[in-house]
Amino acid sequence: MARERRRLDRPREQMLEAAMAAITENGLAELTMAGLARRLGTSGGHILYYFGSKDQVLLETLRWSEDRLAPRRRELVGRAAPAIERLAAYVDLYLPTGAADPRWLLWVDVWSRTIAVPELRETQADLDRSWHEDLVRLVESGVAAGEFAPLDAEAFSVRLRAMLDGFSTQIVIGVPGVDRRGLAAHAMGYSREALSIDS
Repeated sequence: MARERRRLDRPREQMLEAAMAAITENGLAELTMAGLARRLGTSGGHILYYFGSKDQVLLETLRWSEDRLAPRRRELVGRAAPAIERLAAYVDLYLPTGAADPRWLLWVDVWSRTIAVPELRETQADLDRSWHEDLVRLVESGVAAGEFAPLDAEAFSVRLRAMLDGFSTQIVIGVPGVDRRGLAAHAMGYSREALSIDS
């Protein structure tokens, strides 16, 4: 009984936690409103009361996941370390951990849903912007310290993140022969060339 009351103390967060746990265990294909309701010991209607639709459940789960990751990203961008090391850590954090990484499954699914549900785009763009802004800060700090050649940090961020998005999609869907370490090396090779860093 006490466990049931704790669930009701923070229902939105518990629903998001349960959604991420379900995705981690079974993938997106198995995430249904009925299954999520069973996991929580509630009804599908109760979940819809808080989120309105499955699209919103997925989007808010992605936002929740990204909000939990953001402090780690900001810490690595601002730490006292050579800029190239911070950039390598950023690339490592950006890429999926492997095939079926739950955070990246959500990203790919939300991207696909924005075609049919345009209102999802604004939130997705906000989440993407936070990665962009942190990378711009990292690059600008490297330029200011003389570790990187002067360049347009905004343009560099757009190009590198587009590369990482493509690599990440290959990793998360499990394209045969794709190696995460090799793709990270490609991203850093491009970065060294763009930032005029000797290998």
